[in-house]
Amino acid sequence: MRAATLLYHDVVPAGEPESSGFSGPVANRYKLTREMFNAHLRAIVERQQLSCATATQVLAGETTKNAPCLFTFDDGGVSSLTEIADRLERLDWRGHFFITTDRIGDPGFLSADQIRELHQRGHVIGTHSCSHPERIDALDDADLQREWSESSAVLTDILGTPTWCGSVPGGFFSLRVAIAAQRAGMKLLFNSEPTCRWSRFSELHIAGRLPIVNHTSPAMAATLAAGDARTILQQQFVWAGKKFAKAVAGSFYRQASEWYFRRQPQPT
Repeated sequence: MRAATLLYHDVVPAGEPESSGFSGPVANRYKLTREMFNAHLRAIVERQQLSCATATQVLAGETTKNAPCLFTFDDGGVSSLTEIADRLERLDWRGHFFITTDRIGDPGFLSADQIRELHQRGHVIGTHSCSHPERIDALDDADLQREWSESSAVLTDILGTPTWCGSVPGGFFSLRVAIAAQRAGMKLLFNSEPTCRWSRFSELHIAGRLPIVNHTSPAMAATLAAGDARTILQQQFVWAGKKFAKAVAGSFYRQASEWYFRRQPQPT
């Protein structure tokens, strides 16, 4: 199976990056202004022969394109409901919203009622772990299982339906992470590897995603949504370099990233 899955986070008013989701220079890099997100959607709509779908449709074999476009949004920021859902629904599209369950109801994050509303409106709800650990792949077995099992249980209780999908926080995917997700009852796990290919481990489908940051142009977003092989190959080279740097530098990688992005001008 294949799907060009876009990895978004929050959509915020210009100059208000702290209004939704996690705070800080690294988190803010993944937040788009309303105007930029609108421009992304317009560019994607204008892309000919592009179909948007949900993971449910992909798994059921209901898509007609080799690589339909999926929209995913990590962290569970309140903009999922206040900014994003309406914009997708105007195009008759639905998104996938992955929730950090320890933050439900916190300022800037979705409440249980808001999560329930997104689900009732046809969007896919999944887990993004309990606490969004800095390195989920470095947790011991018990803590790793808790991140998936307890977060899935929280969402199942809110929605009244089993939690069957999730996304890996921070992109720190490993076989241990996948095994724990499967034990928690998940059928589909998204990571941050830039690929359209879906693989399978036992009963668990594993899907890559194409990352969007605040300087991703509308044209680039449309190119990624169309699953352009050359562009995705370029992203894979960048991803491989980052993956190596994270493995070598450990926690220093995040500290260095925060130092760098704190000194960069923020989009307005």
